[in-house]
Amino acid sequence: MLARAPPRPCSTGGEVAGDEQSAWWPGGGVGLAQGAARCPGRPRAAVGVRMVAARPGPRTTTVVAAAAGERRTAAGSEPWSAEAANGSSSAVAGISTLLTSTVGKSTNILWHDCPIGQNERQNLLNQKGCVVWITGLSGSGKSTLACALRRELHIRGHLTYVLDGDNLRHGLNRDLSFKAEDRAENIRRVGEVAKLFADAGLICIASLISPYRSDRIACRSLLPKSSFIEVFLNAPLEVCEARDPKGLYKLARAGKIKGFTGIDDPYEPPSDCEIVIQCKVGDCPSPKSMADQVVSYLETNGFLHD
Repeated sequence: MLARAPPRPCSTGGEVAGDEQSAWWPGGGVGLAQGAARCPGRPRAAVGVRMVAARPGPRTTTVVAAAAGERRTAAGSEPWSAEAANGSSSAVAGISTLLTSTVGKSTNILWHDCPIGQNERQNLLNQKGCVVWITGLSGSGKSTLACALRRELHIRGHLTYVLDGDNLRHGLNRDLSFKAEDRAENIRRVGEVAKLFADAGLICIASLISPYRSDRIACRSLLPKSSFIEVFLNAPLEVCEARDPKGLYKLARAGKIKGFTGIDDPYEPPSDCEIVIQCKVGDCPSPKSMADQVVSYLETNGFLHD
């Protein structure tokens, strides 16, 4: 007959180091609250969890709920208190009432900050995260420049990722058309994804027509001012139409494509971009020359560490 195994020690939902502790999440039933239920005879450890309701930004509200009674609420926030709504006290001793915020159509949300942030990731990669946003007419050479730039930076040992407009419409943005409102949503989504890559410490290269100035400005506002680098491929329509690598200009001229940028839909050139690459009839720079121009800007402005 097998001997009976000794009882396992109780768990509080995870081992702690210093003041770190698994957090109680409203309605989630995990971490400290669940651990306390499993071990009723064991005192609950103090916690040092910091949760942020919404990250600071121009379009968000911000509320912070911290342990040991600390609470900070930013101006303009719209906090919602679980305690006030339920008429009960805090669910876990030692944790102040959790506050949540509404951002857009998302309600009751909390931002969770981690101890490893952008600075640590940038130091690991030996570079500074940013977004290189390449804009211009169809056929101006945006994708060509994006790939050439990625190659040059890769050779130098820098980590990049390219967000190509057509590629993204194969997946993330496959539900969007080319109507004005869908184009705006297309750019908004790409801007948010590019922001995440920059926060991860990567050099994100976004290559899209992005015809509307207001949409590009909105993407710029998502990042610190110096971290959004707008590159305008200033190729005239006649050059782009002569290239017509996808045959789209011919279809647009024949009336088979409606709302085509440069033909029956406007392109609004940048008014104050960081880099302008000029292409004239019979005088267009090579892909490497264009990439070198962007690399030079990145080096001069401290994005590429030695």
